[in-house]
Amino acid sequence: MSVMSTLNVSASGMTAQRTRMDIIAQNLANVNTTRTDNNGPYRRQTVVFEERSNDNTNFQKALDSAQTGVKYKKNVGNGVKITHIVEDHVTAMKKVYDPSHPDADEEGYVTYPNVDTVTEMTNLIDANRSYEANVTAFNATKSMLMKAMDIGT
Repeated sequence: MSVMSTLNVSASGMTAQRTRMDIIAQNLANVNTTRTDNNGPYRRQTVVFEERSNDNTNFQKALDSAQTGVKYKKNVGNGVKITHIVEDHVTAMKKVYDPSHPDADEEGYVTYPNVDTVTEMTNLIDANRSYEANVTAFNATKSMLMKAMDIGT
C-alpha cells in the first residue's frame, strides 16, 4: 500500500463519518416532526457503508495466480464509501395521546418519528470517535511522509 493510498483510506473514512454525523444531526433535528412532504411523520435515516473496491485488476491477478500457482493476495484497504442512505422501517413509530394536536388521528393519537435521542447521541459519539481515529491516522501518515522527505534532504 502506498503512502497516498493510506491517506486516501483515512480521507474516505473521514468523509463517510462526516456524512454519518450529518444524518444523525438531521434525525435529532426532526425528533418531533409529525408531518413531512410525504404527509407522514419523519422516519429515522441511517447510512450504509461499503468497502471501496479497486477491482479493475483483480481478475488479471486471479488469472495469473491460477496459472502460476502463486497465491494471489487481494489489495487490502481501499477505504470506505457510502452506498446509500436508508429510512428505518424496522423501528416502530411512537404514538402519543394528544387529541388537541393537529396531526392526531381519529382516536386522538399522534404518530411521532422513530428517532430515539439516546440512540442517536450514542451513534453520534461513535461517529465522532471514528472520525477522530481517521484524523489521527491521516496525521500520522502525513508525519511519516514529512520525516521521509527530511531524510532525503
